[in-house]
Amino acid sequence: MSVDVTRGGLLVAFAVFGVIVYEFRTVLDFVGIELPLLPYMAAVFVLASVLLWVVTLTGGWRTEPEEDGPA
Repeated sequence: MSVDVTRGGLLVAFAVFGVIVYEFRTVLDFVGIELPLLPYMAAVFVLASVLLWVVTLTGGWRTEPEEDGPA
């Protein structure tokens, strides 16, 4: 099994996920539930590490463009 993921796509997904988690923390802070930032940052880095490990185990990055068949 090979995961067909580009590095750029994975980095964009990490950035979007990180922003969503940070905004969730901000909303909780607005309603009165104060949470420290470090556990959230640690969770994002742990998730990124696990996803990179899974991509590496399942075949690595797509490095060559797909070949087009004859028209």
